[in-house]
Amino acid sequence: MKQNTGGYIQFKKTTLCSVIIFGLILGLFAPAASPVSAAPAMVKCRVETDRAVLPAGGPQNVVIKITLDAPRAPAEALRPMVNVALVLDRSGSMNGTKMRMAKEAATEALTRLGRDDVFSLVVYDTHVDTIVPAQKVRDINAIIRTIRQIRSGGSTALFGGVSQGAAEIRKHIEDEYVHRVVLLSDGLANVGPSLPGDLGRLGAGLFKENISVTTVGVGTDYNEDLMAQLAQKSDGNTYFVESGVDLPRIFAAELGEVLNVVAKQVTITVTLPGGVEPVDIIGREGRIKGNKVELSMNQLYGGQEKYALIEVRLPAAEPGSALKVARADVAYQDAYAGTDMTATGIATAKFSSDPDKVSASTNLDVVRDYQLNLNALAQEKAIELSDQGNPKAAAAALRKSAEKLKEYGGRYQDEQLMEEAQAVEIQADSLETEGMSKKSRKELRTKSYQMKNQQMSQ
Repeated sequence: MKQNTGGYIQFKKTTLCSVIIFGLILGLFAPAASPVSAAPAMVKCRVETDRAVLPAGGPQNVVIKITLDAPRAPAEALRPMVNVALVLDRSGSMNGTKMRMAKEAATEALTRLGRDDVFSLVVYDTHVDTIVPAQKVRDINAIIRTIRQIRSGGSTALFGGVSQGAAEIRKHIEDEYVHRVVLLSDGLANVGPSLPGDLGRLGAGLFKENISVTTVGVGTDYNEDLMAQLAQKSDGNTYFVESGVDLPRIFAAELGEVLNVVAKQVTITVTLPGGVEPVDIIGREGRIKGNKVELSMNQLYGGQEKYALIEVRLPAAEPGSALKVARADVAYQDAYAGTDMTATGIATAKFSSDPDKVSASTNLDVVRDYQLNLNALAQEKAIELSDQGNPKAAAAALRKSAEKLKEYGGRYQDEQLMEEAQAVEIQADSLETEGMSKKSRKELRTKSYQMKNQQMSQ
């Protein structure tokens, strides 16, 4: 399955934990207004092809984009309750400013939860300890006193920490909560399972329980492949925190967006008519079963757009004919009303022997997203080649991708594609002259994931 990429994140060390965790949870769990009845919000589904008019003649491949537009949360409605577990690294490398800021962030987040939200706190080094068992946020001062007593030291039992955080979430798994684990780590997992695949399987299992894991990697000594796998398989977010370059932008994005969950347990079933064959799912986890493509997402946030790209092969068609290309059926739970909802989108295409009509029908949004995803593939390939000790080949892969971005950017006068092409060329130059540092590798891996997941705060 192909993969894709999009923007990376850097934060100043001295404020890293406070900003990231505080921002994530403040945006996601902001106090609600007084409860009033609200009509269920409807997720809209659009299905589009890269061109509305296709060249008549022989068989051809076409890119389909399935977009889910999540509505903004009802202005006066009581938001869904949340069930959040913070899993904090307290190993020896967290000593000093990082630990102090992590404790401040946990405290700030706690004070913004409502009385009926559930909070738990797990800390890990060589051992894993639940210092705040899952509980409704009633005695805030007692929890804060516990947080202030955290001390650093020991190794990094990351797998055990996440597993224990999930165990706290499960105490309320049957209730109508939004479930989230927020993991912070600044080092390599060296106690218990420690491979990316191990954490990926853990994340996949949590996804089935409707639990998402957001991962925050600090500094340049953690395993970004492991953190990205855990987030990807559980449909969470991932962040690389290294310096303060992007701090104002990220802080504004995290706190300025209304990240209320409006839809949960989202499934997409794409059905292709006879003669149309699925070729590939681009960038997302999914399954191809005969003429159907199935994808899942844990949660959608108000005002957010999520999409999936699928490549299909169409049969030969005569000029003037039309074809139903795909139908997408979306099922989800309205997080406010607690009811099961559906949405449907259908894509059709016409065929012409006039190349001008074909060109004029280009859907730039679909073309742009597809090219950015292909660029993400190139960036992941560059990581792979660099890991194999071939930085020149890695740089060549990036330059080839940059040329493709410039080609399409110039053809459609698209500023975003041109800007990305320039950024990729700079990456290639740096890679060839300096090699891939731990920092640049984390930037590329995080950027790739955030594009694949259409992560809002990039």
